[in-house]
Amino acid sequence: MSDDRIARFEKRREELKKMSDEALKARFWDLCNQVVDPIVDLARTHTSPSIERAVLLRMGVDSVSAHGVVDRILEAGLLGKGAGHVVLKVSQKTGTDIRGAAAAILEDKDVLQGLF
Repeated sequence: MSDDRIARFEKRREELKKMSDEALKARFWDLCNQVVDPIVDLARTHTSPSIERAVLLRMGVDSVSAHGVVDRILEAGLLGKGAGHVVLKVSQKTGTDIRGAAAAILEDKDVLQGLF
């Protein structure tokens, strides 16, 4: 390693030594959010119904239901939120499991109103 790189490491190390556990945890989560933010932005702008159906399949929603659920989510303008995220929100809103939430979306598109 170069001397410059070692010096920068030692400087950061000394700064981190001075931080409390709570401050270190806050710094950790801040750095995690900085790493994940570009990925989340990319996912919001680069998804498709087929990707979202695949997500629902992995969550345990059957293929036929996944197709209908993604169509409903797309119609509601919520596909950018992620179909899995929407189904999870409906699950929490209705107090049902993931499959029950998918069924609720298929039965009543109004269940998607006011989620976000």
